[in-house]
Amino acid sequence: MHQVSKKLLFISILFISIVLLGTSGYMFIENIRFIDALYMTVITLATVGFKEVKELDEIGKIFTIFLILSGFGVFTYTLTVGAKIIIEGEIKEVFKKRKMRKKIESLSGHYIICGYGRMGGIITKELKVNSIPVVIIEKNEGNISEDEELLYIIGDATHDHILKSAGIEKAKGLITVLPTDAENLYVVLSARELNQNLFIVARAVEKEAEAKLKRAGANRVVSPYFIGGLRIAHTVLRPTVVDFLEFATRSEYAEIQIEEIEVVPQSKLVGKTIAQSGIGRDIGVIIIGIKRADGRMKFNPTSQTLIKEGDTLIVVGQTDKLSHLEGLATG
Repeated sequence: MHQVSKKLLFISILFISIVLLGTSGYMFIENIRFIDALYMTVITLATVGFKEVKELDEIGKIFTIFLILSGFGVFTYTLTVGAKIIIEGEIKEVFKKRKMRKKIESLSGHYIICGYGRMGGIITKELKVNSIPVVIIEKNEGNISEDEELLYIIGDATHDHILKSAGIEKAKGLITVLPTDAENLYVVLSARELNQNLFIVARAVEKEAEAKLKRAGANRVVSPYFIGGLRIAHTVLRPTVVDFLEFATRSEYAEIQIEEIEVVPQSKLVGKTIAQSGIGRDIGVIIIGIKRADGRMKFNPTSQTLIKEGDTLIVVGQTDKLSHLEGLATG
């Protein structure tokens, strides 16, 4: 894109320069008004053969010959380069969209993000760092940088055919962060109807919208203003705790992470206590909570707490040790 801009700028400067040269030359040599000089320059460069504003003297004729020879070359070069940029750009765009469409059609278990503003960009970055495939739906193509390797669809996420083109039937989840609660509500309703098993997260601008979004089918509703307010208050009240949570949850901090790991039925951990599993002693990972299959949460479990199938372990540890534990939990 940068090279195309440079070419367009160069041919624009070249074309304007030859027009200014011709106009000023006729004004000086033939002593005519600016509009007449510009007219003479344009009909000369375009070689249309319209009537001259006055009979040219010898110097004017010589200047016209020079202008025709130099201007015709510039005019031809400008048209050629301009046409090349347009044709190549269109062909490149066609192939790019076709390739992107095939990639989206081949996806399964991906996440769809509706809205690629500041929040959508942050969400996309975090998911991609964790190797989760993402398809973006955005109305304004200008919001998506060409430098980013993203799969996206330009369109309105409230329309069913746009959601289908993003592969919603095969998607694992959908995150909608559109500007208004009405748009997010509409997306949630459509998405839930198209895929009953979809995990849906929606942003709520107004507090009253949370209950409506959940009734519409959202699994989780997030209110950025509420969370932001809590974060600011806790930064004042518990700054060290906030620092630790930020360190442990942001993807760029790879030394230590907070993760959730699901225990599958065939896992060797099933039926063992935390002490028997050796998670803390042998692996070096701390279990700070367990979410049971029925949704009950057990915080700060003891060494004698039993690990059951379907449990989700909330753990803290180094990434390589977390990967080891995940291998044990998934059998």
